[in-house]
Amino acid sequence: MNDIFLKACRREKVPYTPVWIMRQAGRYMKEYRDIREKYSFISLCKTPDLAAEVTLTPVKKLDVDAAILFSDILILAEAMGLDIVFNEKDGPQIKNPVRDNSSVDALFVPDPEDKVPFVMETIRILRKNLERGIPLIGFSGAPFTLASYMVEGGTSRNFTIIKRMMYQNPSLYHPLLDKITKSISLYVSAQIKAGAQAIQLFDTWAGILSPEDYRDFALPYTKAIIEEVKGKGVPIILYINGSSGLLELMKESGSDVISLDWRIDLDKAINILGKDIAIQGNLDPCALFLPPDKIEKRVKDMLEKAKDATGHIFNLGHGILPETSVENVIAMVEAVHKFSKRSPELA
Repeated sequence: MNDIFLKACRREKVPYTPVWIMRQAGRYMKEYRDIREKYSFISLCKTPDLAAEVTLTPVKKLDVDAAILFSDILILAEAMGLDIVFNEKDGPQIKNPVRDNSSVDALFVPDPEDKVPFVMETIRILRKNLERGIPLIGFSGAPFTLASYMVEGGTSRNFTIIKRMMYQNPSLYHPLLDKITKSISLYVSAQIKAGAQAIQLFDTWAGILSPEDYRDFALPYTKAIIEEVKGKGVPIILYINGSSGLLELMKESGSDVISLDWRIDLDKAINILGKDIAIQGNLDPCALFLPPDKIEKRVKDMLEKAKDATGHIFNLGHGILPETSVENVIAMVEAVHKFSKRSPELA
């Protein structure tokens, strides 16, 4: 079995740095666009055979070392009772945002096998069809990010509604986060039972918090999920976009791997985090617009900066951009595999 990715998550010696692409890489590929001409985004998420196909396409074409489940973080919010319109152009729109006690009370903690069985079936299909033993990563939004969508009603520029709730109505905010945390714990546990071999928590919007607010309003809930899942034998990866000021707190979460965006050099992140935790990252997605020789140089430089990490998984610092050339992504993957081998250049 090709378990280099999982070994890197667990901070073991591996022959090269594994690489995978931040979730939904398939969305920018022609194969995905062809499918989308026939099906809506949400139909893809809820049709296991199609979701599995979209998951497998970038793995087969890009030669990455792991696959990540095709889905959406708001699938769980919908299962909790929210009415959501999934619109790729304008972003998701929640028709009944959570802003008072009655709306928190109306939410329920869903049984994943009952409310989102298509996610579990997609995982089971993928485990049967992934080639070369490539591991499958399941995922969820982390509690603060999921709450941000649920309270704001969709994407936001300033996050004033949820921040106001945090500051002015903590007796509303904390019960909401408790319910979301319980739901995520059940959700990712069900993914593991179905066959996911690692879990990534995307706390994309937590980077808008100050360190003090992250410690008080986000970290305890993420930590509770990780503590719940830790005993299930799979590594946990935590990602925050804009995390440079939160790295020490992220380490307190107990996550096996800290996933980094591109706004900090890997060697500096290692100095902050220490060498007893694995890192993931962190090429700027826009760097894939460089010519292949420049991409190769960026990759080599990043691997040099990461060489003291106990474990390192190469990745983009955020999601891949729709305009990205497939050939340039392939060039990046090939460069990682070329330069991360135990050669004199990086010894």
